[in-house]
Amino acid sequence: MTKYEKRFRSDGSEPPPLPYEFISLAENAIQDAQSHMGEVELPSMCPDICVANFYSSILGQLNLHQDCDESSDSLKRGLPVVSISIGSSMKFVYGHSEDENELDDVLLETGDVLIFGGKSRHIFHGVKELNSHSYHRQELPESKLTSGRLNLTLRQI
Repeated sequence: MTKYEKRFRSDGSEPPPLPYEFISLAENAIQDAQSHMGEVELPSMCPDICVANFYSSILGQLNLHQDCDESSDSLKRGLPVVSISIGSSMKFVYGHSEDENELDDVLLETGDVLIFGGKSRHIFHGVKELNSHSYHRQELPESKLTSGRLNLTLRQI
């Protein structure tokens, strides 16, 4: 597993800080969720890292895993993971074990924001079944996004 202690670009330079818009989007999404659940159930966080994954029809899945590369303090406090979906729909699978028979799933479509934290911070999760026909470029023509799904995952180290 990769730890987030050392961040760098492929050219060796320091990565830029997260855009304010990303931080604001994550914080607002968490506040909205807290208004339904309460801050005890879902702690606040200020993201300082963004992982971007692009899923094409050829590479359209991410196997079950747990996100546990953040600091031990962040993990212990159950700081949330905020996932933003752009483009084609995809099935998000999750559960408290890796047993395929005990997994639940939810279809994530473009514009969806999924948050897991608190007691659910250590769930096993993955994505599968990319529907490349579910996204039409005319929905976001300025994005130049081809068929596939862009996922932005925001976390606090």
